Amino acid sequence: MNIPSNLKYTKSHEWVRVETDGTVTVGITDHAQELLGDLVFVELPEVGKELAAEQEAAVVESVKAASDVYAPIAGTITETNPAVVDAPESVNQDAYAAWLFKMKPANPADVDALLDAAAYTASAAE
Repeated sequence: MNIPSNLKYTKSHEWVRVETDGTVTVGITDHAQELLGDLVFVELPEVGKELAAEQEAAVVESVKAASDVYAPIAGTITETNPAVVDAPESVNQDAYAAWLFKMKPANPADVDALLDAAAYTASAAE
C-alpha cells in the first residue's frame, strides 16, 4: 500500500495536501482506488460550493461500484481537476497525482486533526 508520509488522510480514504497558498488539494488514496478497481467515471463538485466536513463532495465510479468522496474538512471548492473527468483511469495509475478538487478551508487548523500516514495505515488495515 502506497501511503506518502507528507499527506494527511481520512478514514473514508481521502488524502489531503496543504498547499503554500493555504488551500488544500484532495484526492482518493491508492488503497481506495485498489478497492474500487478500474475507474470509469468521476463527478466533481462545483467551484464555489461550500461543504461541511464529511459532506459528499464528489463521486467516483468503477466497474464494480460507485463511491462517494467526502470533504475532509469544511471549506469552499476553489478548483476541480477536469483531467480526471476526461481520464478516470488516471486515478488508478497514480492516485496521488490525479487529485480531484481543491478547497479553501473554513478553519485551516482542521487539517491538523486529520490522520497522519501511520494512523491511516492502521485504520486502512482494519
